[in-house]
Amino acid sequence: MDSNHITVVYKWTAQPGKLDELVSIYSEVTDAMEQNEPGAEAVHVYASTSENTLYVRDEFEDAAALGFHLSQTAAAHFPQLLAIATPGPFFFLGEVPEEMMQ
Repeated sequence: MDSNHITVVYKWTAQPGKLDELVSIYSEVTDAMEQNEPGAEAVHVYASTSENTLYVRDEFEDAAALGFHLSQTAAAHFPQLLAIATPGPFFFLGEVPEEMMQ
């Protein structure tokens, strides 16, 4: 891992009865990252049925890769996600421009 590497750890809390739908949407996000984001090094998704929550860890080669993810894959799925879940908190590890942490 080099000094430009960025890891983002966050969670989504699903509305009651919506965890399966949240997992399904995140499967689409994961597929899109693997197919269309060469700077996305890894994505790990953990579902907690007891907490009705999805925990996610994304790893990117640098800030440009994170920026691409946020402007493309994340932006495309964010409306669907917000309709059924509450995001956050988000933790950024690495050198991330302030505007990407909003």
